[in-house]
Amino acid sequence: MDGVTGLGADPVAIGAAHTALLYRGAVEYLAAVLPFVRAGVAAGDAVIVAAPAANLAMLREESAAEGFAADVRWLDMAEVGGNPGRIVPAVLHPVLDRAARVVTEVVWPKRPWAQYASCVRHEALANRLLDGRELRLLCPYDAAALDDSVLADALATHPGVLDRGGYRASTDYAPEAALASHGAPLIEPVRAESLLVGIGELGAARALVSARARAHGLAEQRVGDAALVVTELVTNSIEHGGGEATLSVWSADGELVFQVRDGGKLADPLAGLRPAPIDQAHGRGLLLVQTLADLVTIHSAGDGTVVRAHFTRSSGA
Repeated sequence: MDGVTGLGADPVAIGAAHTALLYRGAVEYLAAVLPFVRAGVAAGDAVIVAAPAANLAMLREESAAEGFAADVRWLDMAEVGGNPGRIVPAVLHPVLDRAARVVTEVVWPKRPWAQYASCVRHEALANRLLDGRELRLLCPYDAAALDDSVLADALATHPGVLDRGGYRASTDYAPEAALASHGAPLIEPVRAESLLVGIGELGAARALVSARARAHGLAEQRVGDAALVVTELVTNSIEHGGGEATLSVWSADGELVFQVRDGGKLADPLAGLRPAPIDQAHGRGLLLVQTLADLVTIHSAGDGTVVRAHFTRSSGA
């Protein structure tokens, strides 16, 4: 067990709500994650593990050998969190208001780079969501395989760090800076079909989206999903972004992309991440968008807000 000194430190006992685990290899991974999971089961907490398939299988096998695998909810992160914006509603919402331990391996070496900025956004905003709650997150990062820039983002977005030296507070913790560093203006596509949409053009916007989705080869259910997503985004822009929005549509790298740009500012960074009470009439738009789209990127700056929703032919919520 050389090289695992300190990895058994329990971040929950120390009080960390959101901890980055920097591990190197399977031995170190198990030395840190398994005690975290085991202790949660023993305490009667809700325990969830969301990790890429190989690490998920390894943890599940070890947990089964110790007899507590049935007490854990196991989720393949590539499926449930392929769109990082789904991680909060799909993984955290069910346990948000109770004592819980959750392993969320948000970033791994083979995750598509196009999803990375949304991963950083998730990790940075999770801190606000966890404030004052009993939910504790442990987020593994493969320190042997991931780029130094990715590890730097992990230190910036997590107040606690666990590695061979044990647990410590991150002296590089700066989630707002991490958000800003991945919020650079988006490059506009050269060949995109655009439509200026006000309250009277919602029907035209839905018709454009549906036609392009069918032409791209989306199944009819996904055509409906795309139309609903764009309707929610455009409606939100009309209500909060100056009365109109520019809808752009294009395809790239096998994906169909819908972009909505307006002149408003995203006042609540947690929009789409907080659970909406059942008796609340509004406030589910971005939550619905994150659930239905295969990837969502959000960029908000002084000149307005841009949201892109990506759809592939074979995926879906």
